[in-house]
Amino acid sequence: MPLTTYWLEHAWLDTNVEPGTALDVSADGRIAAVRTGVETPPPGAVVLRGLTIPGLANAHSHAFHRALRGTVQVGSGTFWTWREIMYTVAQRLSPDSYFTLARAVYAEMALAGVTAVGEFHYLHHAPGGDRYDDPNAMGEALIAAAGEAGIRITLLDTAYLSSGFGAAPERHQLRFTDGTAERWAERVSALKESDTVRIGAAIHSVRAVPADQLSTVARWAQDRQAPLHVHLSEQTAENEACLAAHGMTPTRLLAEHGVLGPRTTGVHNTHLTDEDIALIGGSATGTCMCPTTERDLADGIGPAVALQRAGSPLSLGSDSHAVVDLLEEARAMELNERLRTRTRGHWTAAALLRAATADGHAALGRPDAGVLEPGAPADFATITLDSVRTAGPAARLGAETAVFAATAADVRHVVVGGRTVVRDGAHVSVPDTGEALATAIAALRS
Repeated sequence: MPLTTYWLEHAWLDTNVEPGTALDVSADGRIAAVRTGVETPPPGAVVLRGLTIPGLANAHSHAFHRALRGTVQVGSGTFWTWREIMYTVAQRLSPDSYFTLARAVYAEMALAGVTAVGEFHYLHHAPGGDRYDDPNAMGEALIAAAGEAGIRITLLDTAYLSSGFGAAPERHQLRFTDGTAERWAERVSALKESDTVRIGAAIHSVRAVPADQLSTVARWAQDRQAPLHVHLSEQTAENEACLAAHGMTPTRLLAEHGVLGPRTTGVHNTHLTDEDIALIGGSATGTCMCPTTERDLADGIGPAVALQRAGSPLSLGSDSHAVVDLLEEARAMELNERLRTRTRGHWTAAALLRAATADGHAALGRPDAGVLEPGAPADFATITLDSVRTAGPAARLGAETAVFAATAADVRHVVVGGRTVVRDGAHVSVPDTGEALATAIAALRS
């Protein structure tokens, strides 16, 4: 079987930076061998200068929110006023326009070193709630968009049934709902997986899925050993409404209905009690932090340190895409905690990179990804170490440089499944990604 050899000037191998590493990639797109101490590039090797890390995992995305960037920065407000603007964009999307937008958004992610995305997808039907001829037309558009942008996708098809604790959906939410969890399960079961596509499930939130239907979604995921994600305690208002409706916190409600567990990830997990943290950690439920969105929407700073100590693996997501930069998400998680506690050093750079790579991929149902090891998918990104942001530190401090100094603009090369997606800072199949984004977003305003 023919091999492609990549010579990595510096490689992050989980705990340390190794200079002169040769990576052999087999024809099936997986890493066949990792050889350290290779001082010069072998004949015919693809040379990658800088620091090569495993591909980043964006564990929480709403692709259509990218159209809100800038627009929602005018004036003031809260999460709830932001949501009203979001609804207006959601109403304008069709399968074709969603494909065009998502293709550009996923290309932007690839340029930032992201090789897999978890798309928390609830924009299912036509405006007014009528089903398309293909009930999964919107989800299929996202899958096709990720394929053209060259990244892997876990489509987290989302149950969204209520405007709040059993209340009927509001007008803007009609295209989100399948009516019942059983009808949601019937629709999502028609979606197909491939090497680059995983199908997972999501509960939008405890306010959007009635308590007596939570277990239906959880069972669907359990039967397929699929990842299950849920927005959890992002807002104090949600907690208060849940206490009023059920006499318990959202976390306790999810636990009572079998939602928590090692294949489940709570997104945000911001406003939690000590009991909530113990329930999440004790069940090995993951936590996906989205710091740039959480600060953009003034949501608050979640107890990430306490969650991880309790047993909850941490992953990262760009969520509303106020910024698409997983290095910034990793940096922000640490810096937020510094501001909250007025102490430094809650995570090492290596731990933050693991949240952005291996633990993120595991949250998306790809536990073999996110490492530079034989047998793993050949998904990796190279960060320059000689830009105005990254120049200066010793190469052995590459992890610290990547997390605390680099940005998405410092990603130079990206390989997914052994195929080059980004070369010299340009996307191979979406060469003018900025123009593609501008055109797709302008079409939604016309």
